[in-house]
Amino acid sequence: MKWLDRLRIHYVLHHHPIPHEVWKSLMHEVGIFRGLSAVERAHLRELTTLFLHRKTFTGVQGLTVSTEMAVAVAAQACLLIMRLELDYYDGWIEIVLYPAAFRVERESIDGAGLVSHEVLALSGESWSHGAVILSWDDVVSDLNEPRPGHNVVLHEFAHKLDMLNGSANGMPSLHADMVLQQWTEAFSDAFDHIQQQLLHQRHSGINAYAATSPAEFFAVVSEYFFSDPLCLLHHYPGVYAQLVLFYRQDPVKRQALPGIES
Repeated sequence: MKWLDRLRIHYVLHHHPIPHEVWKSLMHEVGIFRGLSAVERAHLRELTTLFLHRKTFTGVQGLTVSTEMAVAVAAQACLLIMRLELDYYDGWIEIVLYPAAFRVERESIDGAGLVSHEVLALSGESWSHGAVILSWDDVVSDLNEPRPGHNVVLHEFAHKLDMLNGSANGMPSLHADMVLQQWTEAFSDAFDHIQQQLLHQRHSGINAYAATSPAEFFAVVSEYFFSDPLCLLHHYPGVYAQLVLFYRQDPVKRQALPGIES
């Protein structure tokens, strides 16, 4: 019943609009949005509005989530799927915001069967069918003092896309017009390269955290794809080309065009 879906979408967009000043400020002040055209910004605004209607934001440890905070997170999350579908974020509903980095306890077992316990301070975390958890301090830092290749919202929501096929393994569900072998070769070669660079104590070109696992590699290169695409294109052109096909966007080309205010 597509007509009913369209009716629901029209109702949400008409009755729950994002305040104009909130949206205008975000689009003009945050670097990852500055290259978007007026048409792209309008589409992103619609996606963000629908995302906000579908998801629940929860502040913990005394944090109250304002409209501005929710919109800032939602817009960055929707930038990833601007040329995809909002259904890519189906199967879960909650975004949890901590005031700052949050502590988690983990147990791991080494090859000898020894169990170790550690406490970690994280800026973000994603669960396959559960919440996305974010440190608001880190979100604000990425907005106000962006570092190339660092964006906790992009990182954690890239994990969500990776998990669509059941697990975070650096292999999201590819589109029908993409070639699995080309993706596998580009990502495997780049992942092996960054691990070898670090093994020989050489600069890897991108955040060394990408070498942790294929899942983290995908999340990190997704951060670079949107926040520092020229760097990713320079160091790993094959990966960049595959992400252009997957996200159906080309941020390098977008940066070369003048943005249009809206």
